[in-house]
Amino acid sequence: MKTVYIYSDGACTGNPGPGGYGAILRYNKAEKELSGGFADTTNNRMELMGVIVSLEALREPCEVIVITDSQYVVNGIEKGWAAKWKAHGWMRNSRERAQNPDLWERLLNAMARHRVRFEWIRGHAGHRENERCDKLAVEAAHKPGLPPDVRG
Repeated sequence: MKTVYIYSDGACTGNPGPGGYGAILRYNKAEKELSGGFADTTNNRMELMGVIVSLEALREPCEVIVITDSQYVVNGIEKGWAAKWKAHGWMRNSRERAQNPDLWERLLNAMARHRVRFEWIRGHAGHRENERCDKLAVEAAHKPGLPPDVRG
């Protein structure tokens, strides 16, 4: 299996508000940048989208290391929260619905064909790839004519 590194970040102007995601996919010395945005979204949704779009861009099963500054995303997978929420009908507990079930479902599906591990890094701490992803995300959030974020 190929080993692919995914660096990802999300940004939002207001929360909710216009938002964007940015990602870098790296295999050996080859890199690909991805970005996009939505008119009315949240930071957590954009953090998830960066990872989802990156995993969906992979054409074959890979060993994937996702590096992100989003504890929400890392903990949601590494601590098993998303799998637990899904098993309980997207409920966090008996009274609270899980946030962003449409994107968590999409992320779990995108992960299914790969071996994925998540690593958290501190944001805005001079990490080259994280800084680049942040720039891509912010630029995407400021593009005119952003589509609506259709929540499922």
